[in-house]
Amino acid sequence: MSGGEGEEPFPLDINPMYEGERVRKEQMFVELGGPKKPGFELVICEEEPENVSDGKVTLIGPDLSEMQEGESYAYAMIYKVYGKEVEKDLEAVLERRNHEFQSYIQGYMHLNQRADIWVRISKDAIRKGLKSLKQIAKATVMLYKSELPFIEKMEAIYITDEDEVLRRIKEAEAVYKARDEKARGLHDEDVDEFYQCTLCQSFAPTNVCVITPDRVALCGAMTWFDARASARIDPEGPNAPIPKGECIDPIGGEYTGVNEAAVRLSGGAYNSIKLHSFFEKPHTSCGCFEVAGFYIPEVDGIGWIHRGSKVTETPIGLPFSTIAASVGGGRQVEGFLGIGIQYFYSEKFIQADGGWRRVVWMPSDLKEKIIDAIPEEMRDKIATEKEARNIEELKEFLRKVNHPVVKGVIRPVDGVKITEGWGEVAEEAAVEAAAEEVAAKEVAEEAVKGAVATEKRAEEAAVSSATAEGAAERAEAVGGEARAAEALAKPAVPVTAAVPASVSAGTLMIPITVDISALLPVLEALVRRVAESEGSAVGGGGLKITFKDAEIRVGKVILKKSGREKKESG
Repeated sequence: MSGGEGEEPFPLDINPMYEGERVRKEQMFVELGGPKKPGFELVICEEEPENVSDGKVTLIGPDLSEMQEGESYAYAMIYKVYGKEVEKDLEAVLERRNHEFQSYIQGYMHLNQRADIWVRISKDAIRKGLKSLKQIAKATVMLYKSELPFIEKMEAIYITDEDEVLRRIKEAEAVYKARDEKARGLHDEDVDEFYQCTLCQSFAPTNVCVITPDRVALCGAMTWFDARASARIDPEGPNAPIPKGECIDPIGGEYTGVNEAAVRLSGGAYNSIKLHSFFEKPHTSCGCFEVAGFYIPEVDGIGWIHRGSKVTETPIGLPFSTIAASVGGGRQVEGFLGIGIQYFYSEKFIQADGGWRRVVWMPSDLKEKIIDAIPEEMRDKIATEKEARNIEELKEFLRKVNHPVVKGVIRPVDGVKITEGWGEVAEEAAVEAAAEEVAAKEVAEEAVKGAVATEKRAEEAAVSSATAEGAAERAEAVGGEARAAEALAKPAVPVTAAVPASVSAGTLMIPITVDISALLPVLEALVRRVAESEGSAVGGGGLKITFKDAEIRVGKVILKKSGREKKESG
């Protein structure tokens, strides 16, 4: 780009090939806005031509030559625009194009939008001759007017004085809020077409950004009205209509037209998207999204954290940057989701997964920012870092406030219960475990009594035995029964089976809830009883224990029990 009369040529290359260029920390000369300092960008469309001084650039605050290498500074970019075809509704559209045009500048990294802008200027750009932010402003104005010829006059005001940025950012946020509120009265079912946005595909090539009345762009800067206006004034630009087609899933927000666009825009990487689902075929996430959502399986709930939050850690131990890296780049990741802040205000906010009833955590600065979007009955049930810094604290808080996830979420849109809850399940499991423990103790006590009786019979049998060999065999048999009873007497083994005093051929309905290691001594004792009653020899191959389907066979005695097939020699 050549400069005007008396001006030096612009020292940096300007080309769309630089879109998506990153300036890493070690390459950075200065950082403007971003996570450390305030910043914003704003376009003001003027109705009168005299209110805009065409080509004029004003800088308020220190310039590049006055900045320290490696430091961060506040940054605001304000553009005043006039044209006969320029309408107030185009402000957000033109504002979002600042990201595109400034990304053409070599060595100048522009990320995000509105009050989240993050700019870095490389050391290499300074070495090549970049001396002033005014040079950047003039290059940007040139790009606007060459790409969008309906702009007749344009003026730029750049601010690096932090106090002035903080003062004016409040005015900018009021403008953003008014734009957003205008779009809330329209819904997906009221229109025949949605809009795409491809501005972020330079660094997220498979991203499928679909803008609908109920779902703002991920960056938060483009509503459905903004995208429609952009498509009308620049048909070859980043915004184009997407015919809705047929509605496949009205709750999840799946449409045939969107699915066709997903294939086309993602290069075949994705073939279906549900606009209002967190888990099933979720919307892809670029890298400019304002808020990142993450699933917390321990509580079956969803947490959110926004870009620029003062809270550095979430209950899952990850900051925004790590969560964003897990989902960004144009990916469709179940359990993670990038959104624009205004989507919190949508009536269809993740409605397929329970909406606000599924939200369990967000940082306090985000909760304060969107408090009026949260249903009143849920405001005190969503934890922040003040109530929960880890999973255990989060569980305790959710139980205390009786959050819907504890007993199971009923989806507001159709009244269907979509989760089972974990509070009741845990309580029922505890009651069941206690009941099993009591039953095991009772069986153990009965087993001990049986062992005592068996020992008494063994003594009587030993006295009446005709030979020492016979007495020894009886003692060995009794010893086996005693060992089985002793195994049953151990409280750590949940046994609910006892060996009857005598058995005969037929079916015994004996409830057995015991692991196989504890069951074998019981069956060993039962084998001896069966052998005695049938006159068979123990260990001689005459009896077999068979585990098959729903029964256990010991000789001709059958014990009903479901289990896997297994055979043991008697």
